[in-house]
Amino acid sequence: MTLVRFVSADGESVQEVEASPGERLLDVAQNAGQPLEGTCEGQMACSTCHVIVDAADFERLPRASDEEEDMLDLAAHVTRRSRLACQIWLAEDLDRLTVRMPSGFHNMQGR
Repeated sequence: MTLVRFVSADGESVQEVEASPGERLLDVAQNAGQPLEGTCEGQMACSTCHVIVDAADFERLPRASDEEEDMLDLAAHVTRRSRLACQIWLAEDLDRLTVRMPSGFHNMQGR
């Protein structure tokens, strides 16, 4: 199992969730009730699953594709450590991955 930590935008709330290797971070987040929409179903047509990866974890992720970087250009509140949750596949080497919701985050459903 892989542990994922979801931190609220204000940093006051942390939810730890166990996930199986091979799951997408987006699916784990949605199943845990996190406010990530992911309306494009991973087809790189939106940026509603943008998260900010903890500094200590960012280097453990594979490099973002050019397409992902293009989609992040469309997202609000992007940082140097922003990634799309639909493009992060969990693996044992990502155990204890910590991600934060962007400040001022609201998806199309208003969550």
